[in-house]
Amino acid sequence: MRRATRDAVRRSSRRAMVSAVRQARQQAAARKRADEGFAMSSPVALMSAAAVVLAGVAFLVTDDSVTSPEQAALAAGPAPVERKVVMEAVKVEPTVQRSDVYVSVYNNSNITGLAGATAQRITTAGWQVVATDNWYGTIPATTIYYPERLKDAAMLLSKDLGIQRVMPAVDPMSMDRLTLIITSDFA
Repeated sequence: MRRATRDAVRRSSRRAMVSAVRQARQQAAARKRADEGFAMSSPVALMSAAAVVLAGVAFLVTDDSVTSPEQAALAAGPAPVERKVVMEAVKVEPTVQRSDVYVSVYNNSNITGLAGATAQRITTAGWQVVATDNWYGTIPATTIYYPERLKDAAMLLSKDLGIQRVMPAVDPMSMDRLTLIITSDFA
């Protein structure tokens, strides 16, 4: 019997406890809290509020006549100016006429016919080849030799043939024409 009494006491205490919890919840829901409201606990919130206040003050202080379209255009700076550019082709006479310049071509290599083949190539380009022969002596690389008055012609011939070495003429070279001495590096 004691056991039955204990079980009955436990059941009634549980019911009482559940009923007490329900009642406490209902009372809490029915009560309004006195401390409810707006709270700013963050510095970010304070700065946001200050920014809104400053924006409002700036709006009130600013004069709307300053922002008229005419004055806004003046404040923006000068408008870009479009300049009209006229380009005309200018025909420039070349300073060197290939057909007016004499060229002597010499072979300074062991390749037979190199001077003749090069002379034909130069003639096709418009130069006036007046001599082809073999050169006796040692020349380090293919070279165009020029008298001082034909320096521009020598530069033009070097461009035509792709020769890098261009030098003033020396004795026994002719001083009235370009002298082209070809070595095996040209072949």
